[in-house]
Amino acid sequence: MADADSPDPLARKALAAKIRDACIRVGFFYIKNHSIPTSLPEAAIEHSLPFFALPEEEKMKYDIHASSNFKGYNAFLSENTDPEGRGDLNEGFNFGWETLEDEDGKVTENAWNHTDGPMSGMNVWPNGGEDMKVFRRALLTYYHSAVKLGLRLFPLLALALDLPENFFDDKVFTILYQQDEIPALQVLNSAGKWIQATPIHGTLVVNLGDQLARWTNDVFKSTVHRAINRSGVRRYSIPLFFGTDYDVPIDALPSCVSDTHPAKYEPITAGEYVKSRLEATYTRSKAT
Repeated sequence: MADADSPDPLARKALAAKIRDACIRVGFFYIKNHSIPTSLPEAAIEHSLPFFALPEEEKMKYDIHASSNFKGYNAFLSENTDPEGRGDLNEGFNFGWETLEDEDGKVTENAWNHTDGPMSGMNVWPNGGEDMKVFRRALLTYYHSAVKLGLRLFPLLALALDLPENFFDDKVFTILYQQDEIPALQVLNSAGKWIQATPIHGTLVVNLGDQLARWTNDVFKSTVHRAINRSGVRRYSIPLFFGTDYDVPIDALPSCVSDTHPAKYEPITAGEYVKSRLEATYTRSKAT
């Protein structure tokens, strides 16, 4: 990301060309020199440990199924991203944007008001003592830094699609932090082989979501991936799902449509698309 903010347009275009190549061929890429100190995601994980160590019945007080906007705790098997599976073997804590205050209660970051829609609303934070307050602050501190990084990626994605740098307000991809010492992420390549996406210290992983693939008329790939932890110890990761305003229509981008490659999908708003995917992910576990 060293050239992301370069005053030289040729340097920015060269970086965008590398991103385009990765997006077309793989749908995943590593980024370095991204300006987020490693200490921020490490602190977020460290201060998450007391919450995940709570008894299951305590964590279930914040069950994501009790939330109308998909916020809170998801237990083992409560997510199901594979329709043929029993559920995903992970647990997590889901939250969205909110303001961040300093230790004196003063707001240090103003709200990023791009959240009106079916998934908007209050986050569900656990009650408790100082450790739960630190849990919230550590997560939001990293979250705000990752959002700023995502905003720096938008002009590069626009250039990668032969669009003006200011074309995107905010679009769809995931910024993933994974622990260095525990490999688990795997990506399915075009030959049908699972490739280990080994953690590289100081980097973050960016992968494209189905929504961006749909927006680009499948010019950019959304690649099947999974996490298999065979280390024998707990593994923590922090994915930030970077989305667009919920009222934005997802229609094939002009640079991704031609006479030989016509639009493949019907238009849909971003909010309805994301809501449909979340409902598919959690509906089965809610019923049981």
